[in-house]
Amino acid sequence: MFESKLANVMASEHSDATPTWNLACHHAKSFREGIGTRIQRPIQTYPESLAVFEEATPEHGTPPHDVISDLVQKAEPGLHAMTGPRFYGWVIGNSHEVGVAADWLTAAWGQNTGNHSATPAAAAAETVAAEWMLDLLGLPSESSVGFVTGCTMAHFVTLAAARGEVLARLGWNVEAEGLSGSPSIKVILGEEAHSTVYSALKYLGIGKKQVVQVAVDSNGAICQENFAKAISESTEDQAVIVVLQAGQLNTGTFDPLRPLINKARELKNCWIHVDGAFGLWARACPDRAYLADGIELADSWAVDGHKWLQTPYDCGYAIVRDAEAHRRAMTIAASYLPSAAEGERDPAHYVPELSRRARGFATWAMIKHLGRDGIAAMVSRHCQYARLLAELLVTERGVQVMNDVVLNQLAVRFGADQTQEYGDAITQKTIAEVQREGTCFAGGAKWRGVWIMRISVIGFSMTEADVRLSAEAIIRAYRKVSVE
Repeated sequence: MFESKLANVMASEHSDATPTWNLACHHAKSFREGIGTRIQRPIQTYPESLAVFEEATPEHGTPPHDVISDLVQKAEPGLHAMTGPRFYGWVIGNSHEVGVAADWLTAAWGQNTGNHSATPAAAAAETVAAEWMLDLLGLPSESSVGFVTGCTMAHFVTLAAARGEVLARLGWNVEAEGLSGSPSIKVILGEEAHSTVYSALKYLGIGKKQVVQVAVDSNGAICQENFAKAISESTEDQAVIVVLQAGQLNTGTFDPLRPLINKARELKNCWIHVDGAFGLWARACPDRAYLADGIELADSWAVDGHKWLQTPYDCGYAIVRDAEAHRRAMTIAASYLPSAAEGERDPAHYVPELSRRARGFATWAMIKHLGRDGIAAMVSRHCQYARLLAELLVTERGVQVMNDVVLNQLAVRFGADQTQEYGDAITQKTIAEVQREGTCFAGGAKWRGVWIMRISVIGFSMTEADVRLSAEAIIRAYRKVSVE
C-alpha cells in the first residue's frame, strides 16, 4: 500500500517537473545556439537589470513554468557573451556543452559531495579525474587534488598546506596552536603576482609586510638575479614560501621555473607554490610544454578547470605533492561522518567545504570528451590564434603588441607612436568603442604604467574566422576614435 502511494507521488512529481526541465533546456539551448550572432556584451547594464528584477518579496508561490519564463526574460538581456566565440575579456573558457550537460546532471542528482560513503559515484569520479589531470599535466602521481571553486580557493588550500608544513618543520603546530606566537613566515613572489595570491595569504593570516616582491622583466617574469638575492637574504630559521607564476595575467609569460626552483631548494625550509591558473595547461600541449619546464619540481600548484579545460563554473583544482600536509590543513571530521579507510578518498579532506557540488563529474566528462590529443590541440590552436591576432593588429599604424606572444595573451597598446598621455586616452577609447560596437569583447588594464587592451584567446568555440573578424572590428574601432 505504501509503495503504491509512493509510486503515485513520484509519478505526480515527475509529471510536474518534466515540463519545467524541458523549458529550461529549451531556453539554455536557444541562448547557446544564438550566442555567436548576438552582440558580444550584455545589452542591459547593472542598474537596468536591477530595476527589472526588483519587486516586493513574494507572498504567494508562482507556478514553475512561470518562474522559469520570468527568470529568462529578466536575465538574458543582462547576460554576458562569455560563452561566445569572440570573447577575450578575461582568461575564461566557454563552458563546453559536454561539461555543461554533465553539470546539469550533477545539479539534478543533487549529491552533497563531502564523503565517499555517502556519495560513492561523486567521490570516485573525483578520484579518477584527479589521476587523469596529474597525468595530463605531468605532475607527481602521488599528489593529492582538491576540487575547489577556482584559483582563489586553490591558492588558499595549497598555501594553507604550505603554511602548516613550513611551520611544522620549525616545531610549530598551526592546526593546534594557531598563528599567535608562531615563527614568522616569509613569502617571496614576483611583483606582478596575481591579486588572488594576496587574497589567499590574507585569509591565512599572512600579511603584506611578510611578502618580498621580486622585480620582473618586460614580460612580467621574475628576474633570476633579483630572486637569488631574495633567497640569499633568507635565514635558516625562517619559514619561507615561494610563489611562482605559470602564465602571467597580461602576457602569458612564465617565470624561469627550473632555475628558480633549484635556487629556492638551497633553503632548508622552503615550500614552492605555482600559480598556474591557465598556464599550467601548457603542460598538456607538446608544442607549449617547454614553457613550464621544471614545474613538476614544485610542492603545490593551483589551476582552473573553467579556463582551458572548458568546464562550467565553478571549478578549480588545488594540487599538493605532500598529500598528508594537504589533509592536515583541510580535513573536516565529525562523529556522524563515516571515516575513510586505506585506499578510500573523502573529497572533504582536500577542500574547505563540507557541503558542495560534485565538481568531479564535469571534469571527468571534459577530459573523457577531449582526451589528451584534444586538449593539446585546443591549447595549440588558441596559441596560434593569439599570434595571428597579434600579426593582424600590428599591420595598423600606431598599434603595438607589448608582450612576446608565447601563449594566448596579448597586451595591446593604441596610439603607441604618440605621447603616453595620448596613448592612454586612445587605448581606453578604443576599448570602449569595441565594447559598444559588440562584434567582440575585450577589456583593459593598466600594465607597466600604461593602459592596454587585454586580449585572452581561450574560448573553445573560436575559429580563425572569428579571429579575423575581431581584428577588423578592433582596428575599425581604433580608426573611429582616432579621428573623433
